[in-house]
Amino acid sequence: MVTTISGFDRIGEENAFAVLARATELASTGMDVINLGIGQPDFPTPEHIVEAAVKALRDGHHGYTPATGILPLREAVARRTLDTTGVEVSPERVCIMPGGKVTMFAAILMMGEPGAEIMYPDPGFPIYRSMIEFTGAKPVPIPVREENGFAFSGEEALALVNEKTRLIILNSPANPTGGVTPRREVQTLVDGLEKYPDAVILSDEIYDVMTYDGEEHVSLLQFPSIRDRLIILNGWSKTWAMTGWRMGWSIWPDSLFENVRKLAVNAWSCVNAPAQYAGIAAIDGPQDAVADTMAAFDRRRQLVVERANQLEGVTCATPKGAFYAFPNIEKTGWKAKELASSLLENEGVAVIGGPDFGILGEGFIRLSYANSEQNISTAMDRIEAFLKKG
Repeated sequence: MVTTISGFDRIGEENAFAVLARATELASTGMDVINLGIGQPDFPTPEHIVEAAVKALRDGHHGYTPATGILPLREAVARRTLDTTGVEVSPERVCIMPGGKVTMFAAILMMGEPGAEIMYPDPGFPIYRSMIEFTGAKPVPIPVREENGFAFSGEEALALVNEKTRLIILNSPANPTGGVTPRREVQTLVDGLEKYPDAVILSDEIYDVMTYDGEEHVSLLQFPSIRDRLIILNGWSKTWAMTGWRMGWSIWPDSLFENVRKLAVNAWSCVNAPAQYAGIAAIDGPQDAVADTMAAFDRRRQLVVERANQLEGVTCATPKGAFYAFPNIEKTGWKAKELASSLLENEGVAVIGGPDFGILGEGFIRLSYANSEQNISTAMDRIEAFLKKG
């Protein structure tokens, strides 16, 4: 009987899915559960996008496509990139992926091996560290601090780079903190990386349209000196409420594109054909639903911050991006994961404990405001009552 498989003892998980499963289980028993845990827009995919997929099916798009995606979709991604960043990229450097995580998987698999170091944000998306450890590389956390507005410090990040650094993962706007890193910090890091020409950068920009209060999203593509070693991660899940469609895109330097193409051929063959036509409709079609979604998220963001700062022992920085708040719960006397578990089991409110996002996550919980204002208000009422009970 096989009991262990080498390497899989090092691979972790994304606990938001475990919380979702437990929340679903509790709801099936009749408990009224409000989920502020999962990072999934609660809006439906816009109708014109759905119809594009239906039309593609009716038009006979049932077969394989090129491993890197159909050309019209890659051209659409290139057009959107030019519109949002001002940078022209060739469709021949665009690879369509079955979700955003696959770009992380591919980049970390390429760069990670024993003896290598890979840097990643902490607190940050948990799959970064999970995949780094799976490859045998050394994970090196980049601190993301509350006192810095949950932006990384260019100087602090640069101090962690050395000759063993193979990959640097950045994420802004950020999960789980909602932090947005300003251009000056990115510029500091980029300037310093001239001394380390072999360090590749993976910029996770999946929340690129989700900024508030006039905050600027700074794409790493806007820094010419690193474009020859820069991988961009983006996709459809957050912007167009398409999480279940499993659609992402990535932009690769010429030197790495053949590697990702080979991975595609070996691992997933190609992305679902009709979904790719839906992706074109999302990018090229009306963006009214995106604007409406962002206005709703902004209202919810303000509600979450206001209510969280009224909780006993809690302070909450105002997130500048994404759809997460990351309140500080240190003065409540609770450990973060214990509080998250108790809120779900006793009050029917699903949140995620900060340590699920890294060592520096202790003392925080993540609240996703991808839920209705009514549900958010009810959830905060329950949290308030629970904390008062001690």
